[in-house]
Amino acid sequence: MLEIEARTRFGDFDLDVKLEVAAGRCLALAGPSGAGKSTVLRIAAGLVRPDRGRVSCAGQTWLDTGLGQDLAPERRRCGYVFQDYALFPGMNAWRNVAYGLRDIPRRQRRARAMELLDRFGMTGLAEASPVTLSGGERQRVALARALGGNPEALLLDEPLSALDAGTRARAARELAGLLREAEVPTLLVTHDFGEAARLGDEVAVVDDGRVVQLGSATELASKPCSSFVADFTGATVMTGEARPGSQELTSVRLDGCGTAISSTDTGYRGRVAASVYPWEITLLPATERSRGSAQNHLAAEVVSVTSVGARVRVGLEAGQPLSAEVTRVAAEDLDLGPGRRVIATWKASATRIMEL
Repeated sequence: MLEIEARTRFGDFDLDVKLEVAAGRCLALAGPSGAGKSTVLRIAAGLVRPDRGRVSCAGQTWLDTGLGQDLAPERRRCGYVFQDYALFPGMNAWRNVAYGLRDIPRRQRRARAMELLDRFGMTGLAEASPVTLSGGERQRVALARALGGNPEALLLDEPLSALDAGTRARAARELAGLLREAEVPTLLVTHDFGEAARLGDEVAVVDDGRVVQLGSATELASKPCSSFVADFTGATVMTGEARPGSQELTSVRLDGCGTAISSTDTGYRGRVAASVYPWEITLLPATERSRGSAQNHLAAEVVSVTSVGARVRVGLEAGQPLSAEVTRVAAEDLDLGPGRRVIATWKASATRIMEL
């Protein structure tokens, strides 16, 4: 178990967090840049000392400001993978891994480094310089080095951010498998909720130095505690005035257009935020008002059309910004393009309401 509790101030920024990660589990710290995520990693590693705090792992206290304990970074058995992987350009791959094997005799380090590289499918590139490796290959060398010292915790700072979009998806799948095999608590930092959902057993959304919501990715997406969390998880967030509606629904009259939408969330009245995920929205021609059981129908104008693989993300203006995600075939059938008028429709059960 890795346990971190820290309170500290950096200029005008206050950090106040308390986290636990069990062995064999990965907790993803997700949030925008400047939220304090990487600082939490650096506190765990001993690179930053908080004003007040405690860090313990596997029954050993690494930091306790109340007792005056502060184990040096090199004595904390944690593997740290930096955003840019921090490989030594003047060393080949196996020497980069061997550099972290200070606990074993020098004559045994190459053999151990090769074993670790083999685990990551990198023995064929053991002699290669980091500058000749792809982003995914550098990531594997960095992970091999981090795991070489048999760490009691693994700390990953934006491990996929240095990769191009084409490499990132494959590297994420490989990394998820490696984390399951590591059998140590892993704390991973990312600004991408999708990445956090793929890699983390749990996700802690961090904003302004605080954990604002903790849970599985599914829980955060289906029941965001705030408009910030909803927006971060990829939902469109709109504001309006809520009141009880018919059929045990809540009606929200949206700002900017005056149209009311319905939600199965109940008990809300007054100013609220309402969220819906782009893939929950169906787009219809402007002349077609209803289809199926969807209760929400919002007149909108297409602002942008962006291809994302086999899907198309459609930016809309409906008094407030709105996004929909449709298939390429649907986009072609509707002849979507900037200026096209459409009806955005979705079910009341897809609308989440949060107090402002």
